[in-house]
Amino acid sequence: MQQIDWIVLLGTLVFIVAYGTWKTRKNKDVNDYLKGGKDANWWTIGLSVMATQASAITFLSTPGQAFHDGMGFVQFYFGLPIAMVIICLVFIPIYHRLNVYTAYEYLESRFDLKTRTLTAILFLIQRGLAAGITIFAPAIILSAVLGWNLTYLNIGIGTLVIIYTVSGGTKAVSVTQKQQMAIIFAGMFIAFLLILNYLPLDISFTNALEIAGANGKLDVLDFSFDFDNRYTFWSGIIGGTFLALSYFGTDQSQVQRYLSGKSVKQSQMGLIMNGLLKVPMQFFILLVGVMVFVFYQFNASPLHFNPAAVDDVMQSEYASEYQKLEAEKQSLDKQLNEKQLSYSTTEDAMEKELLLEDIQRINVTEEELRQQSRDLIQQANPEAETNDKDYVFIHFILNNLPRGLIGLLLAVILSAAMSSTASELNALGSTTTIDLYKRNAPGKDSTHYVSASKWFTLLWGVIAIGVASVANLFDNLIQLVNIIGSIFYGNVLGIFLLAFFIKFVKSRATFIAALITQVIIIYMWWIDLMPYLWLNLVGCALVMGIAVLLQIALPKKRDTVDT
Repeated sequence: MQQIDWIVLLGTLVFIVAYGTWKTRKNKDVNDYLKGGKDANWWTIGLSVMATQASAITFLSTPGQAFHDGMGFVQFYFGLPIAMVIICLVFIPIYHRLNVYTAYEYLESRFDLKTRTLTAILFLIQRGLAAGITIFAPAIILSAVLGWNLTYLNIGIGTLVIIYTVSGGTKAVSVTQKQQMAIIFAGMFIAFLLILNYLPLDISFTNALEIAGANGKLDVLDFSFDFDNRYTFWSGIIGGTFLALSYFGTDQSQVQRYLSGKSVKQSQMGLIMNGLLKVPMQFFILLVGVMVFVFYQFNASPLHFNPAAVDDVMQSEYASEYQKLEAEKQSLDKQLNEKQLSYSTTEDAMEKELLLEDIQRINVTEEELRQQSRDLIQQANPEAETNDKDYVFIHFILNNLPRGLIGLLLAVILSAAMSSTASELNALGSTTTIDLYKRNAPGKDSTHYVSASKWFTLLWGVIAIGVASVANLFDNLIQLVNIIGSIFYGNVLGIFLLAFFIKFVKSRATFIAALITQVIIIYMWWIDLMPYLWLNLVGCALVMGIAVLLQIALPKKRDTVDT
């Protein structure tokens, strides 16, 4: 990194923190601190909702996912627009009518205190873990490729977020997320244009799409019912709907975003905005990854994108074997470049078909070399992370973008980490204050609860930094966050659906069913019974089915009634 990159990066981050702290310095009471004064417009809500979900993991992992596996991951988001409509029609009117600070307050009025407390605790567990991963994701990758100290990075990112989140609460999160989304959109769009500009002069965008399609990278839809395939149309439209319903409808980090709306209509319009833009946004980010793949069809790419893993093998007895694989890879790169140029310029159909077969053969051979490199890395260091999807895009940024823009793209990654983490810490602090502390220590004045919320937010920030400091890379970071959510979200969603629609089920049956369901879902995930997206549907169905059966079977006794 050059001096201009540091100026751009640090200037962007300092501006966001300072702006958020200054803009919200006049927060007066709990309503201001936890609901942002309830004066947010729909477009602020929409951007805040998008920024909360679009963490650094989105911009690091998603392009790498597309580089390796193509556009199929976009199916994961197909259920999101459906969920937005349901939440607008059912969840938002109820939350606004009850004037709640958190989603879980409603559950006490419908069931009882223990059900509210259990649901809040499930949220705190999964979101506390996710907040740590949100910090850890950019930190581990930046430390690997730039040589920065991982612990200092975790502490630095967490501290920056804590400063303005503790200071300004919900409004600080919302106002900074508008700036962060502007930086993110600008950075990704510039990166996309630069990738196209770096392609050979006679390779147009249409040619690039043709190359990507010929290598299976544009296969978006998969209508199979194959449980071995995580991302299909059906898992996205069904499992994805239930995950989005759970996340946007019951996760306080999102609920708090639209509870700050001026009215029901403003909150609904903000979510509809998210429903309309989220799938195209993810499609575009995946397309950036596909264009990176096309770029490396004409330019040499590393055998393995994680430099830390390469260092492990190069310092081991397997170094000579790895160097031999690198030499084979360099030879393939030259062949691939020549074949792709010929394929893109020839108009002879038969020659084009023969060239395509050669290109596909070369890419298959290249993938075999990559697998052999992963095997060597594993042998050199059994604890090394051999999956390098999360490193593809950052490698492209650092090795191909001009000075200044490297700083901007790093600012994009860190801004996304900060926006998501801020929402999570804000929600964790609010839920702890309202659902646990205030409920068991009522009667204090508003200033006391604002102070308590700040201290709880600080505590969760420290916990998130701690989780980040002991975390390990998973198969793919964006999958890890969604796996954590899928383990808990289905159960929580089922509790809310029982509360909304199945009025004869009371608190005792719901509470017992929730405990049983959580144990079953954790076990199903542990034995890898099904793709994680389906856990949302199964968890929701289980808690509702068990609760109904228990309500029928349990001895009748005086129970909490719906208010």
